[in-house]
Amino acid sequence: MKAVLDACVIYPSVLREILLGAAAAGMYRPLWSERILGEWIRAVAKLGPLAVTQATGEAARMRADFPQAMLDEQPGIAARLLLPDPDDVHVLAVAIGGHADAIITFNAADFPRHVLAGEGIARRDPDGFLWELQSHHPETMEAILAGVVDKAKGMDGAPVSLKSLLKRAKLPRLARAVSAQ
Repeated sequence: MKAVLDACVIYPSVLREILLGAAAAGMYRPLWSERILGEWIRAVAKLGPLAVTQATGEAARMRADFPQAMLDEQPGIAARLLLPDPDDVHVLAVAIGGHADAIITFNAADFPRHVLAGEGIARRDPDGFLWELQSHHPETMEAILAGVVDKAKGMDGAPVSLKSLLKRAKLPRLARAVSAQ
């Protein structure tokens, strides 16, 4: 499965780490463009220069770790598309150009299912997408989530629970699934 990661799911670090961990484990193939990564970095700018530096470094790591994920802009495709937010057309164009199966996004209103279905693409919210991956690959997801918790502990220097991390990342369904194990 190939999925375009919208900037809104790359922005939160916990969600990004889980999505990239699942991709590194071969559960799906992530796709993005320089414009998508740029949107994420511009969104982080409100947190200050250090956050921009960190996001720029993370984007470089993503490019290096997933060189096949980077797709070129698709202006020819974008020109024929209409979405409620014209600023999101490039995301759908990348999905079409990359033969993606889905766009992972929180922005349901900006990516109407009927428009995406006409292009053979599904819109997936990250919680449902990751819950599905966890349902099919519980051991692998458990290892990914343990790594995310370890990284969060290292950053905060204090104990942190997986359930609280997942809830803050807007992943309540995944949190319930892993706490039920």
